[in-house]
Parts: sequence; C-alpha cells; structure tokens
Amino acid sequence: MRVLVVDVGGTTVKILASGQKTPLKFPSGRSLTPRKMVAGIKTLAANWKYDAVAIGYPGRVHDGRIMVEPHNLGRGWTRFNFGAAFGVPVRIMNDAAMQALGSYKSGVMLFLGLGTGLGAALVAEGVVIPMELAHLSFKKGTYEDYLGVRALRRLGRKKWQKYVELGMARMIEAVSPDEVVLGGGNAKKLKRLPAGSRLGTNLCAFDGGFRMWKNGLSRRPPARPQPRRGGVRASRRSAGGSR
Repeated sequence: MRVLVVDVGGTTVKILASGQKTPLKFPSGRSLTPRKMVAGIKTLAANWKYDAVAIGYPGRVHDGRIMVEPHNLGRGWTRFNFGAAFGVPVRIMNDAAMQALGSYKSGVMLFLGLGTGLGAALVAEGVVIPMELAHLSFKKGTYEDYLGVRALRRLGRKKWQKYVELGMARMIEAVSPDEVVLGGGNAKKLKRLPAGSRLGTNLCAFDGGFRMWKNGLSRRPPARPQPRRGGVRASRRSAGGSR
C-alpha cells in the first residue's frame, strides 16, 4: 500500500509519500482551513501516487475523529470529511502521537514535541497514548506558555531551556518512563539534552504515519499488551478511519 503522510504544524504542513525521499512543505498558520490544506497538498503531491492518507493533527483526536479546533490554525477541522476530500481512506492521529509512534523502540517512552506549541504522548509497551499537556497549568500560565515557541522568543534560549528541563522533570515524575524523546522543530535548539532523553527528528513523524497503515492499528489496546518486535499498536484514542 502506498501511503501519503501529512504532518500538520502551526507554521508548516509537511508531506511525504511511500517511495519518495524528500518531504515537501508549505506554510500553514492561522488562516489555514482543512479545505485549503487539502488543496495545497494535492498541488504539491500532484505527481505522487498513494492509496491511503495518514494525518498528524495538532490537537485532540479520539477514535480517528478530530475533537477540537486547533489553537494555531483556521477553523472547520472538526466537521471536515478528509476521506471524501482526498478520495482515499484516511487515518488521523494527534501529531505528537504520530511522531512518538515513529520514534518508539521499546518499553515505556515519553515523547515531548517542542514546536509551535507543546505536543506530548506516551508509548507504553507498544500502545500509543496521546496526552494533552500543553494547556495544563504551569508557573503563571500553561506548559505551552513556557515550553512553546512563543516562550523561546520571549524568554530567550537559555531561560527557555531551563523551563524545558523543569517541565520534563515534572512529567517524568508523573509517568516514570524508560526514556524520553524530544522532538519538534525546536528540540534541536537545546544547547544540551536533559539527562535521560534522546533527540528525535521530524522525519519520525513520517515513519509514524507509515506505521499507522503498515501495522493495522488495533481499535483498542489489548487488556495485557505485549511488546511486538518491529511493530507498534496504537490505542483507539489515537487513530482510526476518517468518516
């Protein structure tokens, strides 16, 4: 099966299809509606062949459905029929969960996406669990206020890094992961990686999108999940078919 993976971000939309080596991208931003996004993707991918689409969306997704409008994009995402717009089957996952899926190796992994906002997901023995941490209270605002791109610009890299380390430490206390992966476009701006973490890449999001279709993705996690070599399952909260 040939899959087109779409990674939707607050500043850019990036795409890659099976058999292609170089991702393509175009700007997103607060005026980007889903209809405009699909039109932009079709223009960029006009010469690519694909049988299915995997979308990483920057917001809450439940059972393959977008549940809330994005904070950094235009409106109309919760009601949009992506399957009809693309003309092929579509699966949708939270963008941080999709990158976590592509970054996962084994055990319990905490993923933090340092981008326009803050994405987070946990992968526990092969089951992807999206987490909406960005808008939880932190200091005098939210985690996104101190770990997102606006904080980097407002506070400067040095102070921003301290808050990244503090926020990560608090999350580690809560979930006790075997490892932490720091992804997103701003992760590479860290002067040093916090202890116990490794650097992910945005290309992992595409790996996660391909895995969404390659591994079938169970509709719900098994009662007693077992690690599966070379494969990762996603919980029913994180992916599914577009209706």
